[in-house]
Parts: sequence; structure tokens; C-alpha cells
Amino acid sequence: MWVKSAIVNRVGCFFMPQSVLEAIYARRSIREFTDQEVALSDLHEIVLAGIWAPSGLNNQPWRFVLVTDEETRKKLSETTHYSHIVLAARALIAVYLDTEAMYDKVKDHQAAGACIENMLLATEALGLGAVWLGQILKNKDKVNKILDLSSQYDLMAVLAIGHPLHRKQKSSRKGLDVFILKTFQQEDTDVFQK
Repeated sequence: MWVKSAIVNRVGCFFMPQSVLEAIYARRSIREFTDQEVALSDLHEIVLAGIWAPSGLNNQPWRFVLVTDEETRKKLSETTHYSHIVLAARALIAVYLDTEAMYDKVKDHQAAGACIENMLLATEALGLGAVWLGQILKNKDKVNKILDLSSQYDLMAVLAIGHPLHRKQKSSRKGLDVFILKTFQQEDTDVFQK
């Protein structure tokens, strides 16, 4: 059971006492949700975690649209093959890049990914569940129209968020030897050696 904390860190933000590594290893993509509403304060906390991601020149190019009303969720569900997830989630956060705030396409897209991962980890720390929806990007123009946004805002993802129906999700990862191509290691020297 996750417990919310009223601890305030040095930037005046509320945070959970779960370690970052615990959240990373525990986080799973949650696609089934209860009917319980998601508090607006939790959505704000998730966005706050997102905006603390690194960005080139600290340009912070991300922007967000919070959606909790059923009518808008229904319209958005019609723009993706994963409509059942969009309809089941009690909250959606559309993550955008403001093209007028961008300075380098690659770096800003990397920053958006870091922002989204922070948001997913915050969701985990809050005891909520989320899944990063990417297939919806094929219909980003339709999404912008539904959300009444101009093409200045480039959709990066939609996060479907809610209270998990269960936490039975399983996942595994390949061993480090698959991912680490080379290691250039400083040889250890014992300064006390005689």
C-alpha cells in the first residue's frame, strides 16, 4: 500500500518517500483501471515531476493538457486503437512540445522523453498507474483539434492514468551484457600498498 507524504523538499514540492530506484524497478505499464477518480492535485504533482526533467539550455519546451471529463476522453478514444484504455483511465495527460520554445529538434525530443519518464515515475510513487500511449501520435492533428490546440503544439504522447485495477503485470529485462558494448575501466591502485 502506498502512502502519500506531506514532506516538502528544498524546492517546496511535495514528494513521496519511495526511492527513485524502487519506483524505476516497480513501475509497469498499467492498462486496466478502477472507476475511482484521480485527484487534480495528483495530476499537478505528476506534471510538476515532468517539468523537473532536464532540457537543453533549460528551455523547458513541454506543455500539457489535463483531461478528466468523460466527453473529451470519449472523443480522444476515437483517435487510437487503444480506445478501451483511454475510456478506462480516469485521467489523461497529453504531453506536447511547444515548437516556438524549441531550439534543437533532437535535444528537445530527448527532453520530452525524460519529462514523460519522470511523469511515469511520479505516477508510480503516488500509487497510481499509467501507460504511455504512442500509437495515438498517428492522429496528432485530430487530437489537437479535439483539444483546441494549434499546430504550434506537437503531441509527444498521451499518458492514460488511473487507480490500477491490479498490479499483476510482469516484465523482465535482458542482462547487462546485452547492452554494455565496452567498459573502459580505471585500474584500481591501492594507495596504501608498500
